[in-house]
Amino acid sequence: MTPEMINATGITPEMLEASAKLVLLIIAIGVWEMIWKGFALWKAGTKKQIRWFICIFILNTAGILPIVYLIISKFKEKKSKK
Repeated sequence: MTPEMINATGITPEMLEASAKLVLLIIAIGVWEMIWKGFALWKAGTKKQIRWFICIFILNTAGILPIVYLIISKFKEKKSKK
């Protein structure tokens, strides 16, 4: 974009920089979600826990639901070993 185009649209370089940072943040959250979701789906699938699998697969919670599932699953494993 030329400076004339920026002035004509009202977009400032600061606005462009802020939007670029926002895009990077969204991409980072997406990658974070995919990593945790992958681990949790794999674990739920191998344990044949279809309800957890469906919930984790459908809901996008920025990795929170998969992390909760993995913590609960690990706690139950430790409890059943005793």
